[in-house]
Amino acid sequence: MSWRGWGAFAALGIIWGIPYFFIKISVQELSPVVVAFGRVTLGALILLPIAWRRGALQSLGTHKAAICAFAVAEFAVPFSVISLGERWIGSSVTGILIAMVPLSIALIQRFFGVHERLGLWRILGLGLGLVGVVALLGFGTIEGPLGWAGAACMLIATLGYAIGPLIIQRHLGGLDPFGPLAASLAVASIVLLIPALLTLPTRMPSAPVLASVAMLGLVCTALAMLLMFYLVGHAGASRASVITYINPVVATLLGVCLLHERLGWGGILAFVLILLGSWLATRGAAIPSSRSVEAAA
Repeated sequence: MSWRGWGAFAALGIIWGIPYFFIKISVQELSPVVVAFGRVTLGALILLPIAWRRGALQSLGTHKAAICAFAVAEFAVPFSVISLGERWIGSSVTGILIAMVPLSIALIQRFFGVHERLGLWRILGLGLGLVGVVALLGFGTIEGPLGWAGAACMLIATLGYAIGPLIIQRHLGGLDPFGPLAASLAVASIVLLIPALLTLPTRMPSAPVLASVAMLGLVCTALAMLLMFYLVGHAGASRASVITYINPVVATLLGVCLLHERLGWGGILAFVLILLGSWLATRGAAIPSSRSVEAAA
């Protein structure tokens, strides 16, 4: 891989690890739906012109159902529930729970017609990942009814992030990825428009909140997707998928160091088990190029 590829890899590892930090700041003054709407709308405004110039939107007419399903599963629902859940749990815990995406894909892929053999190592990885989730939820990291509600939001988001790339693999795999991605962001923006209008703040948000939403849309969504497609094209999807294991490290460090979140030994143990389990569960698996959108937190 060239130095440009390594640069894209390093940049993306950081960029996709920081959304939870900015979401935590944004939901202090904005509703979760407004945060999600702002993010997908900014992303769509950046990527739609690029997709149009590439001619990537012309072949989407026969894929409307798949694009709408992808928009809901990958963007509208996860972005909203992550923002909601971060009102009640820390961004570091959020990042760790979202690291379950590879595990979720391995568990549900057969329902989407993807039949990859589950060998001993992959079964062991699934088991370790599930033990890690139990450790995260049971060792005091999650407290109170709202804390459990926040964890449930992240599990819903994880399921959405797992369904999204499977939809791409099954129904949209032969298309220029810029087309389905840009169109899906636009659809997600339309889906979230009315709920966002109903929950608009009564006063102008502060500069840090506005800057956080801008970072989520322009950097963590639009720029991150462009970097990921570049990385897949130059290094291959299998190497690019390693990003999945770097994101929660960045999210945890930001949450603990900048937001002063307390992870505890239970959280650290869960962190290690989930990452190790995710790596084992995808070890040796053929990762389709559609995995490039799986970690868009």
